[in-house]
Amino acid sequence: MRFSEYFNDWLYGADGYYQNFKTIGKGGDFFTAVSTSKFFGGSIAKYIIKTIDDGFLSPNATVLEIGAHQGYLLADIIEFINTLQPKLLETLKFAIVEKHENLRQIQKQYFENSFGGAVNVSHFATLNDAKLDEAFVVANEIFDAFACELVWTKDEKLFRAEIQNHTVSWVDADDSLIDICKRHKITKGEVIIGVDDFAQTLAQNIGRFEFLTFDYGELYPRNDFSVRIYKAHTVHPLFEENLKLEDFFKSSDITFDVNFSMIVESFEKAKISKHYYATQLKALVEMGITELLEMVLKHAGETAYLREANKVKTLLNPIGMGERFKAIAFRKEG
Repeated sequence: MRFSEYFNDWLYGADGYYQNFKTIGKGGDFFTAVSTSKFFGGSIAKYIIKTIDDGFLSPNATVLEIGAHQGYLLADIIEFINTLQPKLLETLKFAIVEKHENLRQIQKQYFENSFGGAVNVSHFATLNDAKLDEAFVVANEIFDAFACELVWTKDEKLFRAEIQNHTVSWVDADDSLIDICKRHKITKGEVIIGVDDFAQTLAQNIGRFEFLTFDYGELYPRNDFSVRIYKAHTVHPLFEENLKLEDFFKSSDITFDVNFSMIVESFEKAKISKHYYATQLKALVEMGITELLEMVLKHAGETAYLREANKVKTLLNPIGMGERFKAIAFRKEG
């Protein structure tokens, strides 16, 4: 089978890694910005408020999360909106796109435990169900979980990966894959699949929106393999010597670095314009994460400030998440 099919089966097939709830953080296979600090969601909340204050979205917009896992990020956003501009909770609507019923129930319980009946969060089974006039759409680390093809060039000829019995072999790349690689100057590495359909679905279902995501990658191809497996916070490159894929299949996370130039191309084809691109460090600082920490110091004291500042340092560390992760935002006018 094609590597993209194998990748999809690994994460989303029967008993796939993401078919059931997975712990994120110290007790899981990996950390995310959300599991590191609530101030990640707080910074996004501050940015959403600015987007409304600037007039791009109205106070009646929907804050929509795609890929919400347990619901921590959206809950953090709601909590900080309530702190920073509580009147917006009277007008804003909140929703999640989640196709798995078991995860929807986990999310509903988490919001009930967090807010009681004070905040209503709607659920859509698919993005096609989310018929909205205007929205702020957040989807943290979504594109590294899209399927990808693996390509490799030898003697100026492009090959793609096939998988048989958890073993990689190489066959001639098809014309469409060759065309993509030529456009994006990819000679070796990953080619993300499915972003065209995702962007078109967003554009067709939401009238006016800003879409924001954070992910690891660059705005150009690495031209090397980044695809890797995370198991109990240990990283295994796919082509690691003596690695047996069957030992990790469906029981661990598999991911790769995002080539953001391909994301931009797909969104622009759907008439969605790139609004912003920066490192996570730069983006979170510009969104106001340090100002939020100053509020903690002022209202909760030095001990609380130091506790939260240490967590935020992980998000901003220039030799870690701060530079490795990028923020990219797109806008579609109504």
